[in-house]
Amino acid sequence: MVVEHKTPIPPPSLPGRTRPTLTEEEQKKYETVLGHFTDPKFVVPGVGDGTHTLTEEEKFWLTRECILRYLRATKWNEKDAIHRLEETLKWRHEFGYYGEEMTPAGVENEGLTGKELAFGYDVCGRPALYMLPSRQNTDGSTTEGQRKQLQYAIFMMERAFDLMAPGVENLALMIDFSDRGKNPSMGTARLMLSYLQNHFPERLGLALVCNLPWAVTAFFKIITPFIDPVTRAKLKFNPDVIADGLFEPSQVTTKWGGEVEIPWDHGTYWPALMKLSAERREVQLTKWRALGGTIGLSEWDIREEESGTVDEKKSALEEKVDTVSEGVQTAEAVAVAA
Repeated sequence: MVVEHKTPIPPPSLPGRTRPTLTEEEQKKYETVLGHFTDPKFVVPGVGDGTHTLTEEEKFWLTRECILRYLRATKWNEKDAIHRLEETLKWRHEFGYYGEEMTPAGVENEGLTGKELAFGYDVCGRPALYMLPSRQNTDGSTTEGQRKQLQYAIFMMERAFDLMAPGVENLALMIDFSDRGKNPSMGTARLMLSYLQNHFPERLGLALVCNLPWAVTAFFKIITPFIDPVTRAKLKFNPDVIADGLFEPSQVTTKWGGEVEIPWDHGTYWPALMKLSAERREVQLTKWRALGGTIGLSEWDIREEESGTVDEKKSALEEKVDTVSEGVQTAEAVAVAA
């Protein structure tokens, strides 16, 4: 049975998941890194005139799980984790995260042909992000063109992150080389790999590649030495995603053996993805503020689903924000009186 979907779908509920626990030593290392970034004197190195303090958006990004991902990626070396987090904070400014370049309007031209699609979830709840090189619609041969293509790829990864349920931290990347298309250049591929490895540690759960022509097989052999062992272990070529137990048929497209067809209509898909992503992010940001709006809050709590419509969720959470603010003001008044 083939089912058509013209828009992305929200994440499934994942009952029975439990939060991972840390050893005493891991907790101490986490607290060391957390303390570094919550220090009132902390400024982001290499940004602006050297006085840039963390914005609300940057604090929202620095969750407990974000810090733990960097710690695991550095084998629990606190100094290395701090250095890599600072490098990513700096890179996000350089890459255009906080300007018009990385807004829906700024990247939309790259997405007109549907060369990347967020749709469905694997059996672990990881959102699937499809890359379809045959739909390439822009020229990446110039520095500016390459930058725009990479910004779009990162932008779509961020939208997939918005679709993660509590307890899900990485995505399933699905690269389909069917239908002849223009393959990315070696330079673009290496840059994307460096971004994934340096600035998105433990964000890639699976990297599935299908329908490889000879030229692309040779291409992967060339870039493989540049892929770190952890990322390389997640690469699977021409998998049977249903038989291998990676996806349910209702969550993956027919080209991967599933039941889903996504007839491309930019005017339908794009606004639907932007709306779903923005609504989920807005609710999560409101909840983050209700929980204190600080560094180190847990993604489990931020992403925990509330019942009701988006507006009802926001209204309930905003009441919590007011309650937190009143509590802080009362505490400050008591402290002054004392």
